[in-house]
Amino acid sequence: MTSTVPATTFTIGGDLTVRRLGFGTMQLTGPGTFGYPADVDNAIAVLRHAVDRGVNLIDTADSYGPFVTDDLIRRALHPYADDLVIATKVGVTRPGPDEWVPVGRPAYLRQQAELSLRHLGVDHLDLLQLHRVDDEVLLEDQVGELARLQEEGKVRHIGLSEVTVDQVRAAGAVTPIASVQNLFNLLTRSAEDVLDHAEASGMAFIPWYPLASGGIADQDGALAELARRHDATTSQLALAYLLRRSPSMLPIPGTSSVAHLDQNIGAAAIELTDDDFALLDQISADKTA
Repeated sequence: MTSTVPATTFTIGGDLTVRRLGFGTMQLTGPGTFGYPADVDNAIAVLRHAVDRGVNLIDTADSYGPFVTDDLIRRALHPYADDLVIATKVGVTRPGPDEWVPVGRPAYLRQQAELSLRHLGVDHLDLLQLHRVDDEVLLEDQVGELARLQEEGKVRHIGLSEVTVDQVRAAGAVTPIASVQNLFNLLTRSAEDVLDHAEASGMAFIPWYPLASGGIADQDGALAELARRHDATTSQLALAYLLRRSPSMLPIPGTSSVAHLDQNIGAAAIELTDDDFALLDQISADKTA
């Protein structure tokens, strides 16, 4: 019965090497992912602590706030460390709290990318992801605009979010795609075909909502027993499962708590045996059947 700690790093696009457990900033906003958090100083402290703990992949989006997390990242971390990779997204507009509307018009995507450059205080975006595909605009036109920004030196790598394998292939016919960010966690694995395609193609797979919130924390039985054996939380096991599931997987759990951040980072050190992984895999299969 072997124990395995997965590889700790992944290289995005062939030249951006990051530690595989990153940090998502969505929770560093106000209610409904709108406006500033009640405690801005705490949000800044969480970002700084993440980097102090070795995290060098931070995921944000123009729509978080909007532009709230970009501002917080700049206030907390600028000037940025040479190895820090900031992944961002464009393609969604925010009429109000909890409202998300895809907008893929090329002029809008360009405008938001230019604003992201300004708000983050950088001369190029390390990884620019199309946040959602706008069904009213040809995918080739949406990705094509990101490719033009890349040709101008304003974007290093291009990614996609919430897409099918066919959409990844269609986008890849326009420009190289470095990453895919889809919903994926221990209890939700409907994007396994996208994950497998990303891994086979050398792309990063960035699972959003990697902890499924209370859905994982509330599990009992075999999962709770396994957590006790590892002196870990069920959430830590869920992250360890993702890291073991594929070498392309880059989970980005988010939190507004320094203590919770430390707990999440601790998941990277968990050594799952083959039997442990099989058990977690079966739990997942049972929940998604």
